[in-house]
Amino acid sequence: MRARHGTPLKITAGIMAAGAAGLVYAAGYEARSFRLRRVSVPVLPRGARPLRVLQVSDIHMVCGQRKKRAWLQSLAGLRPDVVINTGDNLSDTEGVPEVLDALGPLMEYPGVYVFGSNDYYGPKLRNPARYLLEKAQGRHGLNGNAPAVGAVHNPWEKLRDGFDEAGWLDLTNTRGRLKIDGMELAFTGLDDPHIKRDRYEQVAGGPEPDADLSLAVVHAPYLRSLDAFTGDGYPLILAGHTHGGQLCIPFYGALVTNCDLDTGRAKGLSRHHHGGNTAYLHVSAGCGANRYTPVRFACPPEATLLTLTPRD
Repeated sequence: MRARHGTPLKITAGIMAAGAAGLVYAAGYEARSFRLRRVSVPVLPRGARPLRVLQVSDIHMVCGQRKKRAWLQSLAGLRPDVVINTGDNLSDTEGVPEVLDALGPLMEYPGVYVFGSNDYYGPKLRNPARYLLEKAQGRHGLNGNAPAVGAVHNPWEKLRDGFDEAGWLDLTNTRGRLKIDGMELAFTGLDDPHIKRDRYEQVAGGPEPDADLSLAVVHAPYLRSLDAFTGDGYPLILAGHTHGGQLCIPFYGALVTNCDLDTGRAKGLSRHHHGGNTAYLHVSAGCGANRYTPVRFACPPEATLLTLTPRD
């Protein structure tokens, strides 16, 4: 007698096999398939030479990630004019020495940085489906959620000291300036809006009039920060945090951004409008992932080389 449930069992087995294969691909290959994104942004004064800005973000270093370290070290071969680190360097309380080793060659170049929530606090195991639920409920990070209890504290001070010793500028709710090849660059940064550490009132006022270019830097691209920067007239905002959606649907894109930014701008270059002004927004998909969800699908890990060019 032919088994009545043979076909459904075969279908179920096929689905399970496909899911397992996808997980192996997402964790074993794509999460280690590092890419360099290249974009051009016309924000410099007329007649200025192009400026090469390397953005690294969301490294989420876990001890022993040798391939990631080697890839980050290799980026120094791009010889950027300036490096911008948009946070979430850690996913391991013991990871500071490996982050500093990975970024060591890049710290030979001028740089600036802001921190993200995972620089301050260790990750927690959570159901990935909660990101979809929180999106549906309009809750993200501490913006509408209860404060975290019993969080692991990362040694972010050692990371800050390493960056500062290399001469990188700390943009935690403050401003800073670099002179690159005779060009005055002004930076305005915020601490992470995802955990409500941003204090825009401390840096408000817009671009510095005597600088050749003013840039805005923040980890998580929450709309309140993007609106504030754009309304004040900044021409370019750099952010990270979203992981580009991390688990994306091919030919569709991201399902979540883990903040209130729309999924259509989860990664790459776009524009943001507010108060009659328009700014370019670049969101890095980052090169790492939470240690408890070390997978990526249809969203390879990345860094970005932005070539800033004169305005049209």
